[in-house]
Amino acid sequence: MITHDIKSEEDIKTLVDKFYAKVMADATIGFIFTDVAAINLPTHMPVMYAFWSSVLLGTNNYSGNPMTKHILLNQKVKLEKEHFQKWIALWEETVTENFSGEIAELAITKARNIAGLMQYKIEQNN
Repeated sequence: MITHDIKSEEDIKTLVDKFYAKVMADATIGFIFTDVAAINLPTHMPVMYAFWSSVLLGTNNYSGNPMTKHILLNQKVKLEKEHFQKWIALWEETVTENFSGEIAELAITKARNIAGLMQYKIEQNN
């Protein structure tokens, strides 16, 4: 049930947790997270909370270079347009199922922009 906009670190955690539950189980992209990147969730999730908190709430909690990590990941498995499309679809679905408002809309816009830029940069490094 949608009750409010994304307003807090707890909201970010809820969004990211629900999104990763979908991603990890997804037939199109789940293997990238579970098998190729072999994500260690206890280590990875706080990084994702910090990233999205910085992007959406302006907390500046994140330090890192997601572009480099994805370029390196692309060297292990080719990240295709369909992978990015599925990622965006799952993100948008998760946002709209759980939140409504200005920051929720920003979450969708930012994710689209990030995915587009990543896809472009990855293509340039092939």
